[in-house]
Amino acid sequence: MPLPKRVRMGGFAVVALAMALGGCAQSFDASVSRFSHELPAPAGQSFAVVAENPRNAGGLEFGQYATLVTEQLRKQGYVAGDPATSDLVVEFDYSVDKGRDKVSMFGPDPYWGPWHGYRGGFYGGGFYGHRWGYGLYNPWFDDVSVTTVYTSAIDVRIKRRSDGQRVFEGKAEAVSPSNHLSYVVPNLVEALFSGFPGQSGKTVRISIPSEKKK
Repeated sequence: MPLPKRVRMGGFAVVALAMALGGCAQSFDASVSRFSHELPAPAGQSFAVVAENPRNAGGLEFGQYATLVTEQLRKQGYVAGDPATSDLVVEFDYSVDKGRDKVSMFGPDPYWGPWHGYRGGFYGGGFYGHRWGYGLYNPWFDDVSVTTVYTSAIDVRIKRRSDGQRVFEGKAEAVSPSNHLSYVVPNLVEALFSGFPGQSGKTVRISIPSEKKK
């Protein structure tokens, strides 16, 4: 996973870097939205997972991730079948963006100086602080730590093969320091099917414990 870029690493920068690395061991958090309408009960219903994006059809990578979706639906009681004859067609897609930089800044504190000691805090996922010296405010930060974060997502759409009517739509999205699909997709699939089919029209936050991620 990409490490934070270092810019003028001071003592407090080491703290911020340790926090960023420590976050790797924390849970994988995903935002999950699900919609369902007349989703058939599992008993006797067969399904087949297909690629929503034609470019993924037949690919080995897609096949690996589609297997994860298949396993989740089997746990629900559905039976894997052939796309040409199954009761349900499951359209599946996944993606990860090019990333963006998350900046953590820390430096002078207005309570640091001959009258007070250093005082800092955390805001927006980053460590911040200011220093007050001789009655003047210093607007410049001493250190900046930059970490690249990526937004990954999966989409699952289930429709009846007989008439093409959609009976389920689900999306799981997460922001993390990893852009490796082999890492984020399994976690997103598990999050999407947690409590499946869920409450229609509701967006929830699902956390996958770190031990499961490994």
